[in-house]
Amino acid sequence: MQTFSGKDPMQPAFWDQRFEAQFMPWDKGGVPQDLQEFVRLAKQPMVSLIPGCGIGYEAAFLAQAGWDVTAIDFSPAAVASAKAAIGAWAKHVIEADFFQYQPAQSLDLIYERAFLCALPQAMRPAIASRWAALLPAGGILAGFFFLDDSAERSLKGPPFSITSADLQALLSPYFELQEQRAVSDSIPVFVGKESWQVWRRRSD
Repeated sequence: MQTFSGKDPMQPAFWDQRFEAQFMPWDKGGVPQDLQEFVRLAKQPMVSLIPGCGIGYEAAFLAQAGWDVTAIDFSPAAVASAKAAIGAWAKHVIEADFFQYQPAQSLDLIYERAFLCALPQAMRPAIASRWAALLPAGGILAGFFFLDDSAERSLKGPPFSITSADLQALLSPYFELQEQRAVSDSIPVFVGKESWQVWRRRSD
């Protein structure tokens, strides 16, 4: 079994060790079907941000679709891995801290994929408020949420699951739920407990 000295997922070193060891059980190895469908049905390309982008498959996919996308990660090893993996689209990946990052232009979309569940529960209010601060009224938060109504499971991680009720309470002050459905192509760690959801930013 792979062991690591880093114990704090709030520190880049925690993720550096895993990317450098190529220990990435959260890595799907491609673009999820629900995101592909979301892009196919979109009326126009969106200015998009991907926090905690990991290997960056989705960044390359959105860029290929003609979307203005920036993918960020605070782990230097993750950024290096993503740039190597997506080659020609590497310019869309940058090293940055989500809580400090300032986009060059107004965002239309924040794509969520294993970012909320990667950080401890205590960080959830800060993540939600930052999502809200980065998106204007009408902006979209879309992606995948790791749901588990077992209180015991939610304390273990990463990945850290969240209950449906807690997710609703977390996001509803800022966002209105537009769409949700079960995910059919989850990786093993998320199977049966992953929900694709689309939330629209409320007017302040």
